[in-house]
Amino acid sequence: MNGILVELGRRLADRWLSLLVLPGALFLGALAAGQALGHTRWYALAGLPARLDRHSRTLAGTTADTVFLLVAFLLAAAACGLAAQALGSLAERLWLADGWHGWPRGLHRPVRRLIARRQRIYAERGAAAATAMARADLDPPPRDAAHLAAVATSRMARVADGPPVRPTWPGDRLQAVAERLRNSLGLRVAVVWPHLWLHAPDPTRAEVTQAREAMRRAATLAGWGVLYLAVAALWWPGAVIACAVVLTAWHRFRAAADAYATLVESAVRLHVQDLARALGIGRRGPLTPAHGAALDAYLATGEEPAAELLLPSE
Repeated sequence: MNGILVELGRRLADRWLSLLVLPGALFLGALAAGQALGHTRWYALAGLPARLDRHSRTLAGTTADTVFLLVAFLLAAAACGLAAQALGSLAERLWLADGWHGWPRGLHRPVRRLIARRQRIYAERGAAAATAMARADLDPPPRDAAHLAAVATSRMARVADGPPVRPTWPGDRLQAVAERLRNSLGLRVAVVWPHLWLHAPDPTRAEVTQAREAMRRAATLAGWGVLYLAVAALWWPGAVIACAVVLTAWHRFRAAADAYATLVESAVRLHVQDLARALGIGRRGPLTPAHGAALDAYLATGEEPAAELLLPSE
C-alpha cells in the first residue's frame, strides 16, 4: 500500500508540475520581463539578465527567505495555471456552443447572425460542390474534374460537417454526429452515451478519453493566450504572443474535436448493438432505427420495448 501511495503522489506531483507550475512560471517570467521593458524599450532584451542579477542580489537573504520566495513563486505559478484552466473551460463552452440558447440574451442576436451567415456560405459551397461532382460524373469527365470536385467538397466541409446549427465548426461537428445517429439508428447520443461508456471495452474508452483530453488541453492553451493579454498591457509584443497562442489553441481544438467526434460515432456504431442485446433488445442482424428508438426510450424513461423488438428466445 505504501508503494501505491508513493507512486500516486509522484504522478500527481508530475501532473501538477507539468500542467500548472511550469506554464505558470513561464507566464510570470514573461510578465516580469514585460514590466521591466515597457512599451518604449520593448526591444531591450539584452539588458534583462543584468536586471535579473540585480534583483536576485537584492532579494538574497537567509535560507528561510529564499525558501519562502520559492514557495510563493510556485504557488503564484500554480494559481496562474488554475486561472488558465478556468478560462480554458469557458473557451471550450464558447467553441462547442452547446446550448447557446441559454447564453445571456444580449448574445442571441449576434449568434443567430453568425449561424445564418455560416448557413448561407455552406449552402453556396454545397451548390458548388454538387455542380463539381456532377461534372466529375460525366462520361468522359472533363480534365481535372475530380480534383475540382474534391476541392469544392473540402471547402464545404471547412464550414461545417452538415447544415450549420451552431456558431462554430467544432460545435457543428459534434451536432452532425448526433443528427446522423438519430436519423440512421434512432438514437440520442446524450441518452445512450453514458450507458454505452460503461459497456464499452477498455481500448475504446482509452481512445475516446485521449481525444477528449486533447480538447481540454487545447482549450487550456487558449486560456493561457487570454492571460498573456496582461503581458501585452505592459509590453506590446505580448499581444503577438497572445494572438499566436489563441490561434494555435483554436487549430488544436478543432483537430481534437474532429477526432473526438469520429471516435464517438465509431464507438456508438460498433458497440450499441452489444448494449441493446445485453438489455434484451435487437435481432439477428444490424440494429434498425426501430430497435434503436426502443433502446433510447428504455434508457431514457424505462419504457418497455414492444414484444417484436425483443431478442428472440434461443
